[in-house]
Formats: sequence, C-alpha cells, structure tokens
Amino acid sequence: MTPPPVGATLFYGSSSFRLWTTLADDLAPWPVVNRAFGGSTLAACVHFFERLVPPCAPGSLVLYAGDNDLGDGRPVHAVIASFHALLAKVTAQRAPSPVAFLAIKPSPARLALRPAIEAVNEAARLALAAHPHGLFIDTFQPMLRRDGQPCPTLFAEDGLHLSAEGYRLWTQIMHTYRLPLFVP
Repeated sequence: MTPPPVGATLFYGSSSFRLWTTLADDLAPWPVVNRAFGGSTLAACVHFFERLVPPCAPGSLVLYAGDNDLGDGRPVHAVIASFHALLAKVTAQRAPSPVAFLAIKPSPARLALRPAIEAVNEAARLALAAHPHGLFIDTFQPMLRRDGQPCPTLFAEDGLHLSAEGYRLWTQIMHTYRLPLFVP
C-alpha cells in the first residue's frame, strides 16, 4: 500500500466523507487523503485520532462529524464537548496549519434534530473563529431551498447521505476555500 503524500489535505470524519468516492477527482489537483469511516461520531473521531491522523502527516485537516452523535441521541452539550476535545487533539498534534469543519448538513431524515444541528454548528463556528487557522465551512445554508427546507435532490434516497448532486455542491463550496485550506 502506497503511503499518503505528506502535506496533503486529510478528510476525516463520518460516512458523508467516506462515501465521497470522487473526492480526489473533484478536488484535483490538490492532494487529498480520505480517512473517514462509516458511522463515525465526533466522539469516535476523538478516540481514533492518533491512529488515523498523525501517521498521514497532513498539511491541513477537514472534519465532518456530529450528525451521527445527534442521531444516536447524544445531547448537544456532549457533542460540543466532543468537538472541543477533537480540536484540542488537533492543536496538540499539529503545528499551526488549517483545520476546517464542514457544518452538519440538514438531512431530511434528521429534520427533527435541526435545532440541535444548528446549535452544534454555531458552537463549532465560534470555536474555529477563535482558533488560529480555523475555518468553519457552511454547508448547511447552501443545502436549503428558499423556503428553508432541505433540498431533497442533494440527498440520497435514505434522506441522510448525499446524492451525486449533493457532492457536486460540496465540491463547489470546497473550491471557494482553495486557499489557505489546500496545499498546491
């Protein structure tokens, strides 16, 4: 197995990243490594951080997790605590370099969790605003229709995962963060 390129942008988190099978092509020519795993929670990302992130020697880190925590019934304060614990691990392991968090998406299957999703997203946004080289990437608002409801075409039939159109939207959003997030 070929080791990942040193200094690549590492995508870490749940199945929303793991299922992004076109990630390398979508973000080319930027070198990316996908270390997401299905069913991941922020708590699991904290637990497996040392095993999965530092060995890749990434130049920047992009995180997506949290909706499985909420879907599993974890309270907002516990999910926010896991986010802060993960951010602390990132800070402890890495020299100052970009770390980004994609907002928890407004999945139709988790519409009842919207207030909790919005609370976690806002806490993550505030934490990253105070973090050197922190970026909060809003994928929540762009996934809503004008009436404020999730755009169903952006989601797979399960109403939870992204469709090809959803990944195209995320690709467009990620391209707006080309610098300083991605290593040329």
